[in-house]
Amino acid sequence: MSRFWSSAVHALEPYVAGEQPKIPGLVKLNTNESPYGPSQRVLDAIAAASGERLRLYPDPASTGLREAIAKRFGLTMDEVFVGNGSDEVLAFTFAALLKHDAPLLYPDITYSFYKTYARLFEVKVEEIALADGLRVRIKDYDRPCGAIILANPNAPTGIALSLADIEKLVASHPDQVVVIDEAYVDFGAETAASLIPRYENLLVVQTFSKSRSLAGLRVGFALGQRPLIEALERMKDSFNSYPVDMLAQAAATAAIEDEAWFDEACGKIIANRDMVTEALKARGFEVLPSSTNFVFARHPAHQGADLQKGLRERAVLVRHFNKPRISDFLRVTIGTTEECHQFLKAIDQII
Repeated sequence: MSRFWSSAVHALEPYVAGEQPKIPGLVKLNTNESPYGPSQRVLDAIAAASGERLRLYPDPASTGLREAIAKRFGLTMDEVFVGNGSDEVLAFTFAALLKHDAPLLYPDITYSFYKTYARLFEVKVEEIALADGLRVRIKDYDRPCGAIILANPNAPTGIALSLADIEKLVASHPDQVVVIDEAYVDFGAETAASLIPRYENLLVVQTFSKSRSLAGLRVGFALGQRPLIEALERMKDSFNSYPVDMLAQAAATAAIEDEAWFDEACGKIIANRDMVTEALKARGFEVLPSSTNFVFARHPAHQGADLQKGLRERAVLVRHFNKPRISDFLRVTIGTTEECHQFLKAIDQII
Protein backbone atom coordinates (compact mmCIF):
# COMPACT_ATOMS: atom_id res chain seq x y z
CA MET A 1 0.00 0.00 0.00
CA SER A 2 1.22 3.48 -0.77
CA ARG A 3 -0.17 7.00 -0.64
CA PHE A 4 1.08 7.39 -4.21
CA TRP A 5 -1.20 4.67 -5.57
CA SER A 6 -4.25 5.66 -7.58
CA SER A 7 -7.67 4.52 -6.45
CA ALA A 8 -7.70 2.05 -9.36
CA VAL A 9 -4.57 0.31 -8.06
CA HIS A 10 -5.98 0.06 -4.54
CA ALA A 11 -9.07 -1.71 -5.89
CA LEU A 12 -7.22 -4.32 -7.95
CA GLU A 13 -6.90 -8.00 -7.05
CA PRO A 14 -4.15 -9.16 -9.43
CA TYR A 15 -4.25 -12.55 -11.12
CA VAL A 16 -1.96 -15.10 -9.46
CA ALA A 17 0.06 -16.98 -12.06
CA GLY A 18 1.28 -20.54 -11.61
CA GLU A 19 4.54 -20.97 -9.73
CA GLN A 20 7.73 -20.84 -11.81
CA PRO A 21 10.41 -22.22 -9.45
CA LYS A 22 14.05 -22.48 -10.47
CA ILE A 23 14.79 -25.71 -8.61
CA PRO A 24 16.56 -28.49 -10.55
CA GLY A 25 14.95 -31.89 -10.79
CA LEU A 26 11.31 -30.84 -10.42
CA VAL A 27 8.55 -32.51 -12.38
CA LYS A 28 6.73 -29.33 -13.34
CA LEU A 29 3.08 -30.11 -14.06
CA ASN A 30 1.48 -26.92 -12.72
CA THR A 31 1.26 -24.33 -15.53
CA ASN A 32 0.03 -26.21 -18.62
CA GLU A 33 3.17 -25.59 -20.65
CA SER A 34 4.06 -28.04 -23.39
CA PRO A 35 6.54 -30.73 -22.33
CA TYR A 36 8.10 -30.62 -25.78
CA GLY A 37 10.33 -27.95 -27.26
CA PRO A 38 9.16 -25.95 -30.28
CA SER A 39 9.47 -26.99 -33.89
CA GLN A 40 12.96 -26.92 -35.43
CA ARG A 41 11.50 -24.58 -38.01
CA VAL A 42 10.73 -22.18 -35.18
CA LEU A 43 14.30 -22.28 -33.92
CA ASP A 44 15.62 -21.72 -37.44
CA ALA A 45 13.27 -18.76 -37.92
CA ILE A 46 14.44 -17.16 -34.66
CA ALA A 47 18.08 -17.62 -35.68
CA ALA A 48 17.42 -16.08 -39.07
CA ALA A 49 15.67 -13.09 -37.50
CA SER A 50 18.36 -12.56 -34.83
CA GLY A 51 20.64 -10.20 -36.63
CA GLU A 52 21.31 -6.63 -37.55
CA ARG A 53 17.60 -5.96 -38.11
CA LEU A 54 16.93 -6.12 -34.36
CA ARG A 55 17.89 -2.44 -34.22
CA LEU A 56 14.65 -1.73 -36.12
CA TYR A 57 11.11 -1.74 -34.81
CA PRO A 58 9.07 -4.82 -35.74
CA ASP A 59 6.26 -4.70 -38.29
CA PRO A 60 3.50 -2.99 -36.26
CA ALA A 61 0.82 -4.84 -38.24
CA SER A 62 2.47 -8.29 -37.90
CA THR A 63 1.59 -8.75 -41.57
CA GLY A 64 3.37 -12.03 -42.26
CA LEU A 65 2.08 -13.68 -39.10
CA ARG A 66 -1.49 -12.54 -39.67
CA GLU A 67 -1.36 -13.83 -43.25
CA ALA A 68 -0.15 -17.24 -42.02
CA ILE A 69 -2.89 -17.42 -39.37
CA ALA A 70 -5.53 -16.34 -41.88
CA LYS A 71 -4.43 -19.06 -44.29
CA ARG A 72 -4.57 -21.67 -41.54
CA PHE A 73 -8.21 -20.81 -40.73
CA GLY A 74 -9.50 -19.89 -44.19
CA LEU A 75 -9.98 -16.22 -43.34
CA THR A 76 -8.53 -12.94 -44.56
CA MET A 77 -5.69 -11.08 -42.88
CA ASP A 78 -8.11 -8.32 -41.90
CA GLU A 79 -10.00 -10.87 -39.79
CA VAL A 80 -6.93 -11.60 -37.63
CA PHE A 81 -5.50 -9.68 -34.67
CA VAL A 82 -2.28 -10.62 -32.85
CA GLY A 83 -0.89 -9.59 -29.47
CA ASN A 84 1.54 -10.49 -26.69
CA GLY A 85 -0.05 -13.74 -25.66
CA SER A 86 -3.78 -14.35 -25.53
CA ASP A 87 -3.90 -12.56 -22.17
CA GLU A 88 -3.09 -9.25 -23.86
CA VAL A 89 -5.60 -10.02 -26.61
CA LEU A 90 -8.20 -10.69 -23.91
CA ALA A 91 -7.33 -7.44 -22.14
CA PHE A 92 -7.96 -5.46 -25.32
CA THR A 93 -11.15 -7.47 -25.83
CA PHE A 94 -12.50 -6.62 -22.37
CA ALA A 95 -11.77 -2.93 -22.88
CA ALA A 96 -12.99 -2.68 -26.47
CA LEU A 97 -15.91 -5.11 -26.73
CA LEU A 98 -17.18 -6.38 -23.38
CA LYS A 99 -17.96 -3.24 -21.36
CA HIS A 100 -21.67 -2.42 -21.61
CA ASP A 101 -24.57 -1.33 -19.43
CA ALA A 102 -25.82 -4.91 -19.18
CA PRO A 103 -23.53 -7.46 -17.49
CA LEU A 104 -20.90 -9.67 -19.08
CA LEU A 105 -21.67 -13.35 -18.50
CA TYR A 106 -19.10 -16.05 -17.77
CA PRO A 107 -18.98 -19.24 -15.64
CA ASP A 108 -18.37 -19.07 -11.92
CA ILE A 109 -15.57 -21.60 -12.32
CA THR A 110 -13.35 -20.64 -15.25
CA TYR A 111 -10.12 -18.82 -16.13
CA SER A 112 -9.69 -16.45 -13.19
CA PHE A 113 -8.13 -13.70 -15.30
CA TYR A 114 -11.67 -12.85 -16.50
CA LYS A 115 -12.56 -11.55 -13.04
CA THR A 116 -9.27 -9.63 -12.87
CA TYR A 117 -9.86 -7.92 -16.21
CA ALA A 118 -13.46 -7.15 -15.34
CA ARG A 119 -12.29 -5.28 -12.25
CA LEU A 120 -9.47 -3.55 -14.09
CA PHE A 121 -11.72 -2.28 -16.88
CA GLU A 122 -14.79 -1.81 -14.65
CA VAL A 123 -16.92 -4.29 -16.55
CA LYS A 124 -20.20 -5.26 -14.88
CA VAL A 125 -20.38 -9.08 -14.65
CA GLU A 126 -22.73 -11.89 -13.76
CA GLU A 127 -21.21 -15.26 -13.01
CA ILE A 128 -23.23 -18.27 -14.17
CA ALA A 129 -22.92 -21.37 -12.01
CA LEU A 130 -21.61 -24.47 -13.72
CA ALA A 131 -24.17 -27.26 -13.91
CA ASP A 132 -23.83 -30.81 -12.57
CA GLY A 133 -20.50 -32.36 -13.43
CA LEU A 134 -18.93 -28.88 -13.53
CA ARG A 135 -20.22 -28.39 -17.07
CA VAL A 136 -21.22 -25.24 -18.93
CA ARG A 137 -24.92 -25.43 -19.81
CA ILE A 138 -25.78 -23.23 -22.78
CA LYS A 139 -29.40 -22.64 -21.77
CA ASP A 140 -28.22 -20.94 -18.58
CA TYR A 141 -26.94 -18.05 -20.74
CA ASP A 142 -30.38 -17.36 -22.20
CA ARG A 143 -30.81 -14.13 -20.26
CA PRO A 144 -30.28 -10.39 -20.82
CA CYS A 145 -26.61 -9.48 -21.02
CA GLY A 146 -24.09 -7.13 -22.60
CA ALA A 147 -21.69 -9.85 -23.80
CA ILE A 148 -20.54 -13.41 -23.08
CA ILE A 149 -17.09 -14.96 -22.70
CA LEU A 150 -16.49 -18.70 -22.44
CA ALA A 151 -13.29 -20.70 -22.33
CA ASN A 152 -13.74 -23.75 -24.55
CA PRO A 153 -12.49 -26.16 -23.34
CA ASN A 154 -13.12 -24.62 -19.96
CA ALA A 155 -10.29 -24.15 -17.49
CA PRO A 156 -9.56 -25.54 -15.00
CA THR A 157 -12.15 -28.28 -15.60
CA GLY A 158 -10.91 -29.25 -19.10
CA ILE A 159 -14.44 -29.96 -20.34
CA ALA A 160 -15.33 -28.88 -23.89
CA LEU A 161 -18.57 -27.79 -25.51
CA SER A 162 -19.49 -29.07 -28.95
CA LEU A 163 -19.34 -26.78 -31.96
CA ALA A 164 -23.13 -27.14 -32.23
CA ASP A 165 -23.55 -25.78 -28.70
CA ILE A 166 -21.21 -22.88 -29.42
CA GLU A 167 -23.17 -22.01 -32.57
CA LYS A 168 -26.44 -22.19 -30.66
CA LEU A 169 -25.06 -19.72 -28.12
CA VAL A 170 -23.74 -17.30 -30.75
CA ALA A 171 -26.92 -17.48 -32.85
CA SER A 172 -29.16 -16.83 -29.83
CA HIS A 173 -27.31 -13.61 -28.93
CA PRO A 174 -27.10 -11.69 -32.24
CA ASP A 175 -26.86 -8.32 -30.48
CA GLN A 176 -24.07 -9.30 -28.06
CA VAL A 177 -20.42 -10.13 -28.66
CA VAL A 178 -19.66 -13.76 -27.79
CA VAL A 179 -15.98 -14.47 -27.12
CA ILE A 180 -14.77 -18.07 -27.25
CA ASP A 181 -11.37 -18.42 -25.59
CA GLU A 182 -9.75 -21.47 -27.18
CA ALA A 183 -6.40 -21.70 -25.39
CA TYR A 184 -6.66 -25.52 -25.24
CA VAL A 185 -8.77 -26.26 -28.29
CA ASP A 186 -6.05 -28.18 -30.16
CA PHE A 187 -6.08 -31.08 -27.70
CA GLY A 188 -9.45 -32.51 -28.67
CA ALA A 189 -12.12 -29.80 -28.98
CA GLU A 190 -13.66 -28.13 -32.04
CA THR A 191 -12.64 -24.58 -32.91
CA ALA A 192 -15.40 -22.08 -33.59
CA ALA A 193 -13.31 -20.36 -36.28
CA SER A 194 -15.42 -21.90 -39.04
CA LEU A 195 -18.45 -19.95 -37.73
CA ILE A 196 -16.87 -16.53 -38.17
CA PRO A 197 -18.03 -15.88 -41.76
CA ARG A 198 -21.65 -16.40 -40.62
CA TYR A 199 -21.69 -14.51 -37.32
CA GLU A 200 -20.64 -10.90 -36.94
CA ASN A 201 -20.82 -11.14 -33.14
CA LEU A 202 -18.28 -13.97 -32.70
CA LEU A 203 -14.67 -13.47 -31.60
CA VAL A 204 -12.37 -16.50 -31.24
CA VAL A 205 -9.14 -16.17 -29.22
CA GLN A 206 -6.25 -18.61 -29.37
CA THR A 207 -2.64 -18.80 -28.18
CA PHE A 208 0.72 -20.17 -29.32
CA SER A 209 1.66 -20.99 -25.71
CA LYS A 210 0.18 -24.47 -25.37
CA SER A 211 -0.06 -26.60 -28.51
CA ARG A 212 2.77 -24.78 -30.32
CA SER A 213 5.23 -24.64 -27.39
CA LEU A 214 5.82 -20.89 -27.45
CA ALA A 215 4.74 -19.85 -23.94
CA GLY A 216 8.08 -18.07 -23.49
CA LEU A 217 7.57 -15.83 -26.53
CA ARG A 218 4.04 -14.59 -25.71
CA VAL A 219 1.98 -14.68 -28.90
CA GLY A 220 -1.80 -14.85 -29.07
CA PHE A 221 -4.43 -13.95 -31.64
CA ALA A 222 -8.09 -13.26 -32.23
CA LEU A 223 -10.29 -14.16 -35.20
CA GLY A 224 -13.45 -12.31 -36.12
CA GLN A 225 -15.21 -10.22 -38.68
CA ARG A 226 -13.55 -6.92 -39.53
CA PRO A 227 -15.49 -4.57 -37.17
CA LEU A 228 -14.48 -6.61 -34.11
CA ILE A 229 -10.85 -6.83 -35.22
CA GLU A 230 -10.78 -3.11 -35.94
CA ALA A 231 -11.92 -2.42 -32.36
CA LEU A 232 -8.94 -4.41 -31.04
CA GLU A 233 -6.58 -2.61 -33.40
CA ARG A 234 -7.82 0.76 -32.17
CA MET A 235 -7.12 -0.32 -28.59
CA LYS A 236 -3.66 -1.61 -29.48
CA ASP A 237 -2.67 1.50 -31.38
CA SER A 238 -3.80 3.64 -28.45
CA PHE A 239 -1.60 1.61 -26.08
CA ASN A 240 1.43 0.21 -27.95
CA SER A 241 1.74 0.17 -31.73
CA TYR A 242 4.58 -2.40 -31.67
CA PRO A 243 3.32 -5.13 -29.34
CA VAL A 244 4.68 -8.31 -30.99
CA ASP A 245 8.45 -8.29 -31.36
CA MET A 246 10.37 -9.32 -34.46
CA LEU A 247 11.55 -12.69 -33.10
CA ALA A 248 8.08 -13.61 -31.86
CA GLN A 249 6.53 -12.81 -35.23
CA ALA A 250 9.10 -14.96 -37.04
CA ALA A 251 8.75 -17.84 -34.58
CA ALA A 252 4.96 -17.86 -34.54
CA THR A 253 4.78 -17.74 -38.33
CA ALA A 254 7.05 -20.79 -38.57
CA ALA A 255 5.09 -22.57 -35.84
CA ILE A 256 1.71 -22.24 -37.49
CA GLU A 257 3.13 -23.37 -40.82
CA ASP A 258 4.73 -26.55 -39.41
CA GLU A 259 1.64 -28.75 -39.34
CA ALA A 260 3.58 -32.03 -39.18
CA TRP A 261 5.32 -31.05 -35.92
CA PHE A 262 2.04 -29.70 -34.52
CA ASP A 263 0.14 -32.92 -35.23
CA GLU A 264 2.89 -35.08 -33.72
CA ALA A 265 3.25 -33.01 -30.54
CA CYS A 266 -0.50 -32.82 -29.92
CA GLY A 267 -0.84 -36.53 -30.57
CA LYS A 268 1.78 -37.39 -27.94
CA ILE A 269 0.15 -35.15 -25.35
CA ILE A 270 -3.31 -36.59 -26.02
CA ALA A 271 -1.95 -40.14 -25.70
CA ASN A 272 -0.28 -39.31 -22.39
CA ARG A 273 -3.44 -37.58 -21.15
CA ASP A 274 -5.50 -40.68 -21.88
CA MET A 275 -2.92 -42.84 -20.10
CA VAL A 276 -2.88 -40.61 -17.01
CA THR A 277 -6.69 -40.45 -16.96
CA GLU A 278 -7.06 -44.23 -16.92
CA ALA A 279 -4.25 -44.63 -14.39
CA LEU A 280 -5.84 -42.15 -11.99
CA LYS A 281 -9.26 -43.75 -12.37
CA ALA A 282 -7.69 -47.12 -11.53
CA ARG A 283 -6.37 -45.53 -8.33
CA GLY A 284 -9.84 -44.36 -7.29
CA PHE A 285 -9.74 -40.80 -8.61
CA GLU A 286 -12.64 -38.99 -10.21
CA VAL A 287 -11.26 -37.49 -13.42
CA LEU A 288 -13.32 -35.00 -15.43
CA PRO A 289 -13.43 -35.61 -19.20
CA SER A 290 -10.59 -33.52 -20.60
CA SER A 291 -10.08 -32.02 -24.06
CA THR A 292 -6.99 -30.14 -22.91
CA ASN A 293 -3.33 -30.75 -22.07
CA PHE A 294 -4.22 -31.28 -18.40
CA VAL A 295 -6.55 -33.35 -16.24
CA PHE A 296 -8.72 -32.19 -13.35
CA ALA A 297 -9.05 -34.90 -10.73
CA ARG A 298 -9.88 -35.59 -7.10
CA HIS A 299 -9.67 -38.55 -4.74
CA PRO A 300 -12.53 -39.30 -2.32
CA ALA A 301 -10.16 -40.09 0.55
CA HIS A 302 -7.73 -37.18 0.23
CA GLN A 303 -8.06 -33.40 0.29
CA GLY A 304 -6.64 -31.58 -2.70
CA ALA A 305 -4.33 -29.39 -0.62
CA ASP A 306 -2.86 -32.46 1.09
CA LEU A 307 -2.27 -34.19 -2.21
CA GLN A 308 -0.56 -31.11 -3.63
CA LYS A 309 1.65 -30.85 -0.55
CA GLY A 310 2.57 -34.53 -0.72
CA LEU A 311 3.43 -34.26 -4.39
CA ARG A 312 5.57 -31.19 -3.81
CA GLU A 313 7.50 -33.04 -1.10
CA ARG A 314 8.27 -35.57 -3.82
CA ALA A 315 9.41 -32.86 -6.29
CA VAL A 316 6.21 -32.92 -8.38
CA LEU A 317 4.39 -29.62 -8.88
CA VAL A 318 0.66 -29.53 -9.71
CA ARG A 319 -1.93 -26.74 -9.41
CA HIS A 320 -4.47 -26.53 -6.60
CA PHE A 321 -7.29 -23.99 -6.42
CA ASN A 322 -8.60 -23.28 -2.93
CA LYS A 323 -12.06 -22.28 -4.15
CA PRO A 324 -15.61 -23.51 -3.48
CA ARG A 325 -16.63 -26.74 -5.25
CA ILE A 326 -13.13 -27.42 -6.64
CA SER A 327 -10.89 -27.33 -3.55
CA ASP A 328 -10.37 -31.10 -3.61
CA PHE A 329 -9.38 -31.17 -7.27
CA LEU A 330 -5.86 -31.03 -8.65
CA ARG A 331 -5.07 -29.71 -12.10
CA VAL A 332 -2.27 -31.81 -13.51
CA THR A 333 -0.49 -30.73 -16.68
CA ILE A 334 0.33 -33.58 -19.05
CA GLY A 335 4.08 -33.93 -19.33
CA THR A 336 6.36 -36.34 -21.13
CA THR A 337 5.72 -40.05 -20.64
CA GLU A 338 8.53 -40.17 -18.08
CA GLU A 339 7.14 -37.18 -16.18
CA CYS A 340 3.67 -38.72 -16.14
CA HIS A 341 5.06 -41.95 -14.67
CA GLN A 342 6.98 -39.97 -12.02
CA PHE A 343 3.73 -38.22 -11.09
CA LEU A 344 1.86 -41.53 -10.81
CA LYS A 345 4.68 -43.04 -8.74
CA ALA A 346 4.44 -40.11 -6.32
CA ILE A 347 0.65 -40.51 -6.15
CA ASP A 348 1.11 -44.19 -5.25
CA GLN A 349 3.43 -43.23 -2.40
CA ILE A 350 0.85 -40.79 -1.02
CA ILE A 351 -2.36 -42.79 -1.31
